[in-house]
Amino acid sequence: MKKIAIFASGSGSNAENIINYFSENKEINFSFIICNKSEAFVHERAKRLNVPSYTFKKSEFENGEVLTLLKKEGVDLIVLAGFLLKVPENILKAYPHRIINIHPALLPKYGGKGMYGIHVHEAVVTEGEKESGITIHYVNENYDEGQIIFQAKCEVFPDDSPETVAEKVHALEYKHFPEEIGKIIEKI
Repeated sequence: MKKIAIFASGSGSNAENIINYFSENKEINFSFIICNKSEAFVHERAKRLNVPSYTFKKSEFENGEVLTLLKKEGVDLIVLAGFLLKVPENILKAYPHRIINIHPALLPKYGGKGMYGIHVHEAVVTEGEKESGITIHYVNENYDEGQIIFQAKCEVFPDDSPETVAEKVHALEYKHFPEEIGKIIEKI
């Protein structure tokens, strides 16, 4: 059995979608959800899904407490699903090519610190882009610069708002992220 930990910072809709996608798969177990915000709605989703969730401070990511928990639980893969903190070096070294993230744009465009959620879609619309999409990538020491695993595109029309682009991108996330996680976990 492969064990997955999900890191999230907000609502947790992607985390819920991923867990539901694999709900009938007896070869995959979601050990827990880790969050850096105690008030994040992802904790409510975790309760409904019967997946433990924990809140950690940034310092606890850096001082090894989170890594100790990951190792104790035998986690094979870490999935970032709307996680806004940079993954510290101790976890990166312990899980090379075993930490993946989804970004709501076609990297390398519109990535980096501060480029998340609606901020990305606002930038895409402001720049008059004709397409946007998702990028699933391995995580390294820099925001949104890890090796790209998969991209999917959607059209952006001149009259699209950041909110309508967000809807299109969310649909791509929900469809493709679980599928790509499945492919990655098969290789581990």
